[in-house]
Amino acid sequence: MSEFKSGFVTIIGRTNVGKSTLINLLVGEKVAAIANKVQTTRTAIKGIVNRQNSQIIFTDTPGIHKPKHKLNETMVETSFTSLKDADIILFLVEATSKDIGKGDNLIIQKIQESNQKAILIINKIDLVKKEDLLQLIEKYRNQYPFEAVIPISALQSKYRNIILDEIEKHLKQGPAYYDIEEYTDQTVRQLAEETIREKALTLLKDEVPHGIYVEVEKLQLRKNKEKKDIYDIEATIYCIRESHKGIIIGKNGEMLKKIGRLARIEMEENFGLKVNLKTWVKVKENWLDNPSIVNKFKLK
Repeated sequence: MSEFKSGFVTIIGRTNVGKSTLINLLVGEKVAAIANKVQTTRTAIKGIVNRQNSQIIFTDTPGIHKPKHKLNETMVETSFTSLKDADIILFLVEATSKDIGKGDNLIIQKIQESNQKAILIINKIDLVKKEDLLQLIEKYRNQYPFEAVIPISALQSKYRNIILDEIEKHLKQGPAYYDIEEYTDQTVRQLAEETIREKALTLLKDEVPHGIYVEVEKLQLRKNKEKKDIYDIEATIYCIRESHKGIIIGKNGEMLKKIGRLARIEMEENFGLKVNLKTWVKVKENWLDNPSIVNKFKLK
């Protein structure tokens, strides 16, 4: 029998390159919010993969971008802090890039400083010609001695085991840190907040920027009339302007109802039981620069 291996893997990359899609693919469960806009992930989210001879703990980090306020600074700091504790770094870039840009060069520099093993994942290969991809691979190989370079499309499940097999090769012998039934260390409260925020970001498109956060104020497990478990969840969506509040609520409250309905359906699938969800919208103008709120997004 092979020796059991375990280790921590950090996924890092610029904003909107597909990190959350990748971690959900690798874990096989939805643990990271996915919305087609930058800075969806604010905290470092752990996803756990249990294999026959290994346990791999993934951390999905906020995308690297130029900070504009306190929240952005915290997000970038969280991403770079997580590199030091990783056994392996998955560096995700886009195949559509012609050259290595400033943001990716900065990440390579931070990987060098961490002195950790790194695997380069090139995403969205379905959007480029093979010769352009080969040129990009060559440029990255000249910049850093990656353990492997794996071109993928994070939307296709066939790449899952290719990446996991490569990671497992570089892990050391170690114990299972989490129960084999677990796939994330996020609490039900955190998963609920992430789910509501993702649905809001997806449905609101570009009407409301990233100045929203969600806080679950009540989370209670009880038995319903049929003696089945049900979660009572009450959550507030905070935004930075009164005009945004109107957009989130929508005409006759339709948008807020839609956000709540989609979030509830997904939570019921994830939690495996019924959810009674109530949502409100409040304005908190300067929360993006409020340390007591922003600190919630720091790497714990």
